[in-house]
Amino acid sequence: QVQLVESGGGLVQAGGSLRLSCAASGRTFSSLSMGWLRQAPGKEREFVGRISRGGGSTVYADSVKGRFTISRDNTKNTVYLQMNSLKPVDTAVYYCAADRIVVRTTAPPDYWGQGTQVTVSS
Repeated sequence: QVQLVESGGGLVQAGGSLRLSCAASGRTFSSLSMGWLRQAPGKEREFVGRISRGGGSTVYADSVKGRFTISRDNTKNTVYLQMNSLKPVDTAVYYCAADRIVVRTTAPPDYWGQGTQVTVSS
């Protein structure tokens, strides 16, 4: 079993930045594909991005490409989501995700956290 705990959410004005963190425990962190999902009010949960086990490869949703960056520190069992140039449409609950194979764009991951709220005001 893997436990994921997100932090760093909050309220920010449009154009601002936030960095989310996700601390993982329960399984060798470096063996996990990690990523982020989000769910806006009234919408389905959607893929934001993922990072490979070693951190050398990332994939992003088109909606965040160029604005969001995922990184990981395997020595700290932590994955990060740096969000820049935030827009009101980015308002959502953001979930850290982990998978034994790969965090997929269209299927639920093996594990996800409780989520952290990000609100972007106009």
